[in-house]
Amino acid sequence: MNRLIPNKLKCLLAILTLVIFSSFANAQNKKDEPFTVENYYKVKWGYADEFIDLWKTNHYPLLKKAQEKGDIISITAEKPKLHSGEDTRWDFKVTLVFKNAALAFDDDLTKPYKEKLFPDGDKLIKDEQHRFELLLAHWDVMVENVELK
Repeated sequence: MNRLIPNKLKCLLAILTLVIFSSFANAQNKKDEPFTVENYYKVKWGYADEFIDLWKTNHYPLLKKAQEKGDIISITAEKPKLHSGEDTRWDFKVTLVFKNAALAFDDDLTKPYKEKLFPDGDKLIKDEQHRFELLLAHWDVMVENVELK
């Protein structure tokens, strides 16, 4: 029974997070302003380059198609020149600026492009599974500009 409580709590927190993000997305979407998300990836030691190569091969082309359509305004990627402590380490950061918040939370944003770009769907699934096997942690940070006057 004690093992169920943490799982129930995790589920409740996940639902609460989804509700908060959805509310935030709806509020942002009413303004129809650009919406920025920074995606951070922490990879197993020694595998960052392989992870980045897989991301550029399998995920970036889908994002580029969404950018060509106008759903994404910009895509930038960065990696640190030096590593930090293990607790603060990240290996790859992708910043996506969406046309609006609703597009940032659209689960089907890149779906229309998958079959055209990756006719061998089984290979894509296998490659993406391997990319996530290399991953230790992943987090998304929604950011907004701060006016400096």
